[in-house]
Amino acid sequence: MTPRRLATVMRDLRDRAKLTQEELAKRAKVSRSYLAALEAGHRKNPSIDTLKRLARALGVPVTELLE
Repeated sequence: MTPRRLATVMRDLRDRAKLTQEELAKRAKVSRSYLAALEAGHRKNPSIDTLKRLARALGVPVTELLE
């Protein structure tokens, strides 16, 4: 998956969950700046642990982040 594709999926899921970046970052226990960088496509290859925390915070399976 390209960083830009992950960014689009993450932003769409966050919008559907009606969460701000700050709210999602707190739920997933990542910094807001890290989340912003992921959504902008500037960060590449987040760890599986980070993907799991983001998926859990969004209420979706990890595979949905990677589609």
